[in-house]
Amino acid sequence: MTDLPAATGSALDLIGATPMVEVTKIDTGLCRLFLKLENQNPGGSIKDRIARSMIEAAEKDGTLKPGGVIIEATAGNTGLGLAQVATLKGYKLILIVPDKMAREKILHLRAMGVDVRITRSDVGKGHPEYYQDMAQTIAQGLPGSLYVNQFENPANPLAHETTTGPEILEQMGGDLDAVVVGVGSGGTLTGLGRYFQKHSPKTKMILADPVGSILYDYVNTGTYGEAGSWIVEGIGEDFIPINAQMDLVSKAYAISDRESVETARDLLQKEGILAGSSSGTLLAAALKYCREQTEPQRVVSIVCDTGAKYLTKMFNDLWVSAHGFEDRTPRGDLSDLIAKRYADGGVITIGPDDTLLTAYNRMRSADISQLPVVDHGKLVGILDESDVLSAVARAGEGEGFATKVGSAMTRNVKTLESHQPLSDLTPVFERDEVAVVMDGDELLGLITRVDLINHLRRTA
Repeated sequence: MTDLPAATGSALDLIGATPMVEVTKIDTGLCRLFLKLENQNPGGSIKDRIARSMIEAAEKDGTLKPGGVIIEATAGNTGLGLAQVATLKGYKLILIVPDKMAREKILHLRAMGVDVRITRSDVGKGHPEYYQDMAQTIAQGLPGSLYVNQFENPANPLAHETTTGPEILEQMGGDLDAVVVGVGSGGTLTGLGRYFQKHSPKTKMILADPVGSILYDYVNTGTYGEAGSWIVEGIGEDFIPINAQMDLVSKAYAISDRESVETARDLLQKEGILAGSSSGTLLAAALKYCREQTEPQRVVSIVCDTGAKYLTKMFNDLWVSAHGFEDRTPRGDLSDLIAKRYADGGVITIGPDDTLLTAYNRMRSADISQLPVVDHGKLVGILDESDVLSAVARAGEGEGFATKVGSAMTRNVKTLESHQPLSDLTPVFERDEVAVVMDGDELLGLITRVDLINHLRRTA
């Protein structure tokens, strides 16, 4: 029987010593590409390492007292790492997060008892509602609290210089040509870069940067302009963090949001690894680097966090469609706004002989408020929350949710033909209805206000 590690006394002891796996089902050119699975840390990301390092450094120098308050600004997984460590050590944690953070991360944090305060993601450094500025303001108003400030905290890169770097080099048998990383706070780049400078000088540091971040241009030109926007969480910046030693970077790649999402989904489907959006960015850049090489190299990149935190986003077909990341030939009519088509099985429906309890369960599980009622492939009505409420209120005690959908639904469904203009959606939404789009007798799908907003944003 294979020797297994002994039981530990705390989840903190499970941080680090993460496995390495080789990519074998995706084309890596002449190179061998390996992934360091930081999603196997107890908090699900590489940030567990720096969270423990920064908190323990503050304990050691006396900055953080027993029962103290920790404050941080985080756009990614640092918050979860801090929660993992702070909770087990008995500290209160206040996190300031931008509103683009994945819902799963926020729910995870609140489940751990963290005080999560959400702020705007559309403002830059220096604005009072920018997440880092807000965190600093809150910390100044709480004497004795610890503002972690991962962007300047020297214990951040130190964690990677003393743990992640040595682990990678050992797992690669001391033979490593390049490492592909992203930059959020800069700790991974700087810590690994410093370690390999000393112990494996031939190892190049390669930067994967989201399109919209300023770091790619800075590496290539030494200057940077105004930052754009990107949906990938945790990496990319609109400034150069103090902890980011950019002169360690040998080459940089700019990766679009679409390529990041597609690559992460490809990693799951081909290699069986469920990774987050930043991991998709890193893997996309690593594949570009590997395929450019004319001689074999041994390359490592990082699975920064688990994709389980993004199931409602990048692994959700509706979300992917809403962001225009799927290939679909435009028809120039209302059908272009339908996120999921009925013919493809993308529309959740109900039958007239189903019960209201079944309808209710489908609404709740899919987080929707209305269901087309379809009988033998034909649209015969629509059921929304108000129909359910009215029917349950009318029914006798114990009978409400056993009522058949056919007796509660709205039969006179106002529909739109796919060829109608966009302006015809306005009166539908003014009636507080969902647009049911038909092609003759064929149900194409539904259009909601959010679908229209997504369309307007994509075409702006």
